[in-house]
Amino acid sequence: MATLIPKEELLGLYAAGWFPMAQPDGSLRCYSPDPRGIIPLEDFHIPHGAKKALRDPGWEFRIDTEFEQVIRACAEREETWINETIVRSYLALHHAGGAHSLEIWREGHLAGGLYGVRLGAAFFGESMFSLVPGASKVALVRLVEILRAGGFLLLDTQWTTPHLERFGARSIPRRHYLKLLEKAVNTPTRNLNAIRE
Repeated sequence: MATLIPKEELLGLYAAGWFPMAQPDGSLRCYSPDPRGIIPLEDFHIPHGAKKALRDPGWEFRIDTEFEQVIRACAEREETWINETIVRSYLALHHAGGAHSLEIWREGHLAGGLYGVRLGAAFFGESMFSLVPGASKVALVRLVEILRAGGFLLLDTQWTTPHLERFGARSIPRRHYLKLLEKAVNTPTRNLNAIRE
């Protein structure tokens, strides 16, 4: 049976700039990258492909209705850092109100989405997936809309990728990240669903 990272320990890692990832042998290792990837909320950019996807009226957006389904869908790839310990740990954190899924549905089926950890005015994006082309892009745009509306200060992406860079992601020195993090985790915000409403 998989072990569980206590939710207090998990939140403590994020507050200190760390996050866990499963290794191929099943063990866990914590990371604090230097440089660190973020998407500055004030500089968020919607690329052309995402704008086209957003115009599609067939998407339905939900928050926290199928967290476990989302994290398990994110794990369905050839190389993954999400093992059963990670799933159970974040599911427990979700039940405690500290982890959230943002889901894109289409015709009654989960089409894509993302999940992450919320601490104060910081949101730590963990992973995203897409079963229907464009779904994860729509999820990211909706996430940023909610974070902006809620006065969030930090959207952490851990590392940058060419895909995220099209949305404005950039790498910053860890010392700069830790200053942003300290301010963000000590700034209160409302529940994500309350912000949406």
